[in-house]
Amino acid sequence: MPRTEREPKTGPKGILSTVGGTPLVELERLMPGFASRVFAKMERFNPGGSVKDRSALNMVAARIRSGELVPGRSTVIESSSGNLAIGLAQICGYYGLRLVCVVDSRTTRQNIAILRAYGAEVEIITEPDPATGQLLPARLHRVAELVASTPHAYWPDQYANPLNRQAHHTTMQEIDLALDGKVDQLVVAAGTSGTLGGCADYIRRHRLGTTLNAVDALGSALFGPPAACTRLVPGHGASIAPRLLRPGDADRVVHVGDLDCVVGCRTLVRREAILAGGSSGAVVAALARLAPGIPPGSNVVIVLPDGGDRYLDTIYDDTWVRRHFGDVTHLWDQAPAPAPAGQLADIAQ
Repeated sequence: MPRTEREPKTGPKGILSTVGGTPLVELERLMPGFASRVFAKMERFNPGGSVKDRSALNMVAARIRSGELVPGRSTVIESSSGNLAIGLAQICGYYGLRLVCVVDSRTTRQNIAILRAYGAEVEIITEPDPATGQLLPARLHRVAELVASTPHAYWPDQYANPLNRQAHHTTMQEIDLALDGKVDQLVVAAGTSGTLGGCADYIRRHRLGTTLNAVDALGSALFGPPAACTRLVPGHGASIAPRLLRPGDADRVVHVGDLDCVVGCRTLVRREAILAGGSSGAVVAALARLAPGIPPGSNVVIVLPDGGDRYLDTIYDDTWVRRHFGDVTHLWDQAPAPAPAGQLADIAQ
């Protein structure tokens, strides 16, 4: 299918008209000695601060257009502890929709404050699901209860809603048009699999020949049984494989740990002056592992899902980092060159 220029927006007005169209920035200092160009898709420039604004808007606006959601009558109910919740809160606030957001005890006070500032109602789950020991199933169970007991309720269900995946056809289209179709490598954090799946759909439809690299968390259940470990950094990975996930969407999978995320974030801000969130750090860490196998002269695009202002008490707090990982400042004060190819063992073909 031939590529065409993006048509002018005819959809949402006001602040919501600024969702999408985020900058693609070349990173010239991140990877010293790397023989390919690296570009970052800066999703923090969406009005709610993250890539999840795209999904939230698509899942809500489509239902308003169809008449299934009626401002002043309908209630949106969703499980999210971070960026999707904030995106929904802004969008529901704009349209005059009631939003009930089910979060858990790991949700930061800052995120809860942002949600309430937008007018969302917040329910906090403190006890994990007894069968799995995980908080996500407990959140989903509470959402199901609320939907069943609330008149005119709509559950976007970001883990299963095809509108989530569809929203990111535009994400990939923007990258494609900016680089005139020459996108050799794409590195994307995987969670609900909306961004991953939407980009994969577009790549296949337009026959771009792009290698799609998914970044998952150690301890996640997305691409196989999860390893037993405690996760500190949210935003990528999931304790339950979402229905949106198609494992074949990814050509390669890189698993990264919490310390990798911290080092990736601190390296990015040190070298490029980009203050990015935890899953962005995961993407940067994955790129360092992938780099030795990327052909020279490639165009490599990394999607940075959000900014780092919501991680100032964790990833960017030296006391928090020392408490969890010890004295590791040398890992970004003198960040090493990309790892040799032999350290790519955790990439699943």
